[in-house]
Amino acid sequence: MNDDVVGSYWDRNAHLWARQVRAGYDTYREYYNTPAFVAFIGDISGRTVLDAGCGEGYNTRIFARSGANLTGVDVSEQMIELARDEEAREPLGIRYEVSSVNDLSLFTADSFDMIVSTMALMDCADYNGAIAEFARVLRPGGTLAFSVTHPCFANDPREWHRDEDGNACELVTGPYRQSPRVVEWSFGAAPGYEREPFTVPVFSRTLTEYFNPLAPNGFCLERLLEPEPTEKACQKEPRLRKHKCFPQSMMVMARLGGK
Repeated sequence: MNDDVVGSYWDRNAHLWARQVRAGYDTYREYYNTPAFVAFIGDISGRTVLDAGCGEGYNTRIFARSGANLTGVDVSEQMIELARDEEAREPLGIRYEVSSVNDLSLFTADSFDMIVSTMALMDCADYNGAIAEFARVLRPGGTLAFSVTHPCFANDPREWHRDEDGNACELVTGPYRQSPRVVEWSFGAAPGYEREPFTVPVFSRTLTEYFNPLAPNGFCLERLLEPEPTEKACQKEPRLRKHKCFPQSMMVMARLGGK
């Protein structure tokens, strides 16, 4: 699968995705991954930031409201159209462009202080190419921060085992190494009449595949986080409690050295 194929899938998902995300049905985003990522990256006010794989711009708007100067890119034209519509409705100064994360030729070298990517790079066709492009468009000393589904615990088929009290205590996953594939899934918090599945390509990368391209492209790993949902988040969304045992996502921060 290449970028054109990935983009065509997300074009088909775009309107359903935007409607359900904006309705709050992506509770993993709302209560777990995005709050953890915002805390992970810290204060970004005043920085020039690229949101790589921004989708319809939900998280891009969160970053912009923190005082950063945001540009969002996504391979899906429909997603970018929806993001631009929302920017027109509530202007936050965000620039949105249709672009693959592994071809950022729209931007000159040293264009950004920081690149963020939330739960997107496991869905891109060419991760190595993306890291190379991130290194090109970041300024020396710039920061790359991204989140992905955790490589060790995300592969299907998955089966949760529960203790005598009904609490998830063990996870059996599919093979660690899997070929690119197309999957169907839906937001569990969506009401039944809205629970239409998304069909998406997935690239199950290993820890080796995520980390080894960083150093050759000039990045130095600074931090790694396997977030645990807060008790407050678990009370709002009980399905999150099982991720106190096994993290659903992994967050990485790396700094670009001098060029």
